[in-house]
Amino acid sequence: MKAYQIDGFGRPAILREMEVPTPQSGEVRVRIMACGLNFADLLMLDGKYQEKPTCPFTLGMEMAGVVDAVGPGPCALTKGDRVAVFASSGGLAEYGCFPADSCTLLPPDMPFTEAAAFQIAYGTSHLALDHRARMQPGETLLVLGAAGGVGLTAVEIGKRMGARVIAVARGAQKLAIAEAMGADHLIDSEAGDLRSALKAMGGVDVVYDAVGGPAFTEALRATKPEGRLIPIGFAGGEVPQIPANLLLVKNLTVIGLYWGGYLKFAPKRLSDSMATLFGWYQEGGLRPHVSHTLPLEAAPEALELLRSRRSTGKVVVTMA
Repeated sequence: MKAYQIDGFGRPAILREMEVPTPQSGEVRVRIMACGLNFADLLMLDGKYQEKPTCPFTLGMEMAGVVDAVGPGPCALTKGDRVAVFASSGGLAEYGCFPADSCTLLPPDMPFTEAAAFQIAYGTSHLALDHRARMQPGETLLVLGAAGGVGLTAVEIGKRMGARVIAVARGAQKLAIAEAMGADHLIDSEAGDLRSALKAMGGVDVVYDAVGGPAFTEALRATKPEGRLIPIGFAGGEVPQIPANLLLVKNLTVIGLYWGGYLKFAPKRLSDSMATLFGWYQEGGLRPHVSHTLPLEAAPEALELLRSRRSTGKVVVTMA
């Protein structure tokens, strides 16, 4: 089989031929059909992610495919099941062995490309807005980086939860995509003076930030009393430093969220959230946006689309 492997952090991924692995007890082997890429893959490639697999390893955190073999012992999955998988690595390959508990059965009509783009982006936004921020209908949600992989899902889920959604993204094309996902108000991130623009709209209750940098600070100053701010990531490259005096004066809350961390201390929280999201998908209420689909051999180009921020929504690598 073919797989894109990392021999050392900071080095390019290498496409190599490998033996097809054999599933162990509690595992299933998945014939991978599609792998969704995330900004976290770039951090992992550079050795800057909070989790560092032992090299060499295969890049790719979320994927979708068909169960090809089942390891020894009891297992709820059977050969032929269509599944989505979340793992720390292993997605950019034609086959992979994963714990059965990391696999989720797919809705019958869900394409593999959408399934591979679904778990992390939608799961992050749903857990952030519903469980962590406790966002209520009628509140105002600000999404920074609203055309990115997680940003678009925050717009979509926020609207479904009854929020007034303000989307911030770079350029008319990206803003149009956020508007199509339900954003009520659009702000070009290059227009300047974000704080004044937000105050003119009455301020915000919840800030969902996948970008970091100065935009977070401007949003912080435009957040209403008792507002909540959720730093999701730092695609802009700068981790904001939060002035505690502003939190005190305005009774604000900054809420951390690492979606994958729930696998270790509250996995049922993730499975319940995913059940809700797949239900919304089957109702036609969620529409995953995949801007680019590339073959496995073009995985470096797919990663560069993320690094250069030329993609919108998700980038997916397909194996067949």
